[in-house]
Amino acid sequence: MDMDYALFQQVIGQSESEKNVAARFYDKAVKTNEVAKNGLPVFKNVTYIEIRLKDNSTEVFNQPATDEKIRRFPKEYALYQLSKKQVENGTPLEQFAFLTAAEIATCKSRGVFTVEALAGLDIDKVQSLGLQDEHVLAEMFLEKSNNNKMLDDFAKKEVEYER
Repeated sequence: MDMDYALFQQVIGQSESEKNVAARFYDKAVKTNEVAKNGLPVFKNVTYIEIRLKDNSTEVFNQPATDEKIRRFPKEYALYQLSKKQVENGTPLEQFAFLTAAEIATCKSRGVFTVEALAGLDIDKVQSLGLQDEHVLAEMFLEKSNNNKMLDDFAKKEVEYER
């Protein structure tokens, strides 16, 4: 997590991509023209960009991300890459039922995208980011889930012994 935090600090230190535009990269499932062997449609992940004009909240442009858009919004793309890296190795905050949508947005705006990353922050970073309550919840959740895993493993061994 320390390396992710350092990368996040570097990203935040970059100048804004564009002053009057807000951009966000995300993955979207897109239906292809292919059909699977069972006759069902095939989907693929495509990186999209959502662009909003800051003075106009009703107009939103969603389109597949292009190299030009990645160059135009490097800070936003770097945050997107950081979030994907963290989620590969942890539980996305959206799946953590103990956080509200506002708390999730707060964590993400501070470079924290998974429960494990949130729990793994040292106390100085937790305080500087203002994530004390969220950090405690994540630690408690991981502690309980580790206990559940131990119980689950024990139950599986008992079933094996009974056989």
